[in-house]
Amino acid sequence: MDTSTVAAFLAVDLLLVFTPGADWAYAITAGLRDRSVVPAVAGLIAGYAGYTALAVAGLVVIVASSATVLTALTIAGAAYLMWLGWGVLARPAVLGAATEAMPSSRARIMLKGAGISGLNPKALLLYFSLFPQFIDPGTGWPVAAQTGLLGALHMAACAAVYLAVGVFARTVLKTRPSAARAVTRASGAMMIAIGGFLLLERLAR
Repeated sequence: MDTSTVAAFLAVDLLLVFTPGADWAYAITAGLRDRSVVPAVAGLIAGYAGYTALAVAGLVVIVASSATVLTALTIAGAAYLMWLGWGVLARPAVLGAATEAMPSSRARIMLKGAGISGLNPKALLLYFSLFPQFIDPGTGWPVAAQTGLLGALHMAACAAVYLAVGVFARTVLKTRPSAARAVTRASGAMMIAIGGFLLLERLAR
């Protein structure tokens, strides 16, 4: 795998990572809580680590070739996004109740983050559609090694961006309660909209 292929993948991958969605919403919510940014981001990365392991094992190719399984995963992910978005709208972040909408323990914060990224339809798009376009069996690298490298690059990009988003939320939004409430409500609405669009688009096929 040459450097130009890696650079091209990073360019496309960063566009996806920088697109606000469920991961962003969770990182922002975590940023408004005390000492919860790192475990929240660690949980999000753990979800993508699971996808990377499946991709390296070759299971992603098998799943992607089954329209029924792919549809079921997309519907489950879309429904989960809508459920999470409704929860954010129902309990927007406010500084006086900063611990209410977030799990109480670091382990539960990480577990919820893993669930969010693990069922994120954006991950389905990335691993099932994008990865194969940058993998070339004729380069001399084993396919598993190429897949593992792409997965590691994606996880590193997610870690950097989501930590930055969480820190921004903590340092900037936390001093502006009305802005924090507006941003979290917008994040919740975005999650519902993305989930609804994906659900309708998949069911219409």
